[in-house]
Amino acid sequence: QEWLDARLGRPSASQFYKLITTTGKPSASADEYINTMIAERIVGYSEPIHVNEWMIRGNELEPEARAMYELITDVEVQEVGFILDDSEEFGCSPDGLVGEDGGIEIKCPSPKNHIAWSRKGVCPSKHYAQVQGCLYITGRKWWDFMSYHPDMKPFVVRVDRNEDFIEKLAKQIELAVNEIISEVRNLS
Repeated sequence: QEWLDARLGRPSASQFYKLITTTGKPSASADEYINTMIAERIVGYSEPIHVNEWMIRGNELEPEARAMYELITDVEVQEVGFILDDSEEFGCSPDGLVGEDGGIEIKCPSPKNHIAWSRKGVCPSKHYAQVQGCLYITGRKWWDFMSYHPDMKPFVVRVDRNEDFIEKLAKQIELAVNEIISEVRNLS
């Protein structure tokens, strides 16, 4: 509940793709996401999220995946909660922080998605804004994206800060936060 309360009405890195595309352009879904954030701030709760079988499976497998990451990289992962930016208006929920400079995002997808991501060898575009958002909020230098399936070889790729993308992301977040705050005042 504490995690849900911290995120309430605040843009979160896992949803930054709703504000910006991987090319750095504003996303067509920004208005809908902003409306959701405004509504959450006004009513004080979020709408129930449809949890599918893959989300449940991902939550169950995440500790196993984290342990596998620690084993193959010979590092310790520090688990953390929702991290707010300095303004406390947006944040991220890293799957872990690594040392002084890094972090990790873990996904436990379907077999076909795991294979697709492994074959491409890069952070999936669907999760790029999330990873760059975590880098932006935490100020860290790199983030490992991990795809884990217990029956296949894990896929881990390091993602460095993309300052050009982060600058565009920061602008979209600022626009969204300003609109959320303004509309909450107008509509409350």
